[in-house]
Amino acid sequence: MAKKAKVAKKTAAKPSKAPATKGAKPKLLSGGNPQIAKAYGDAPVQAYIAAMPDWKSDIGARIDAIITRTVPRVRKAVKWNSPMYGMSDNVWFMSFHVFTRYVKVAFFRGAALRPVPPGTSKQKDVRYLDIHEDDEIDEAQIAAWVKQASKLPGEKM
Repeated sequence: MAKKAKVAKKTAAKPSKAPATKGAKPKLLSGGNPQIAKAYGDAPVQAYIAAMPDWKSDIGARIDAIITRTVPRVRKAVKWNSPMYGMSDNVWFMSFHVFTRYVKVAFFRGAALRPVPPGTSKQKDVRYLDIHEDDEIDEAQIAAWVKQASKLPGEKM
């Protein structure tokens, strides 16, 4: 029996249905929070900060700089559309998130920090610091919290 030769069928390339993302600004979610794909490292965190709207981007850059200066070996990622900071992969001690009128800084073991950050949570260990547009930022206090938080057991996420 003779074998039939398979003939490759030529098809025209279909245009991609996915929107072009190179150079495109990330979509802003509820409250102006940037939608950044889950990824590890500094680059996605910087992309998140660059996409934060208005004055919030400056706040994000300041918080990131405080963390990086205070904990030079910090691990970074973007997960759940928020920058995450930790001492090892998938174990995080803090994060921040954009809301309409403020940036919410979360300390996952904040109840153990001294002094305790002012914002309470439904979770007993979590404490928040909300930063509004015209708030004075006490960088020394934030750095002290970051230093303390980096030495506590983080949250596995």
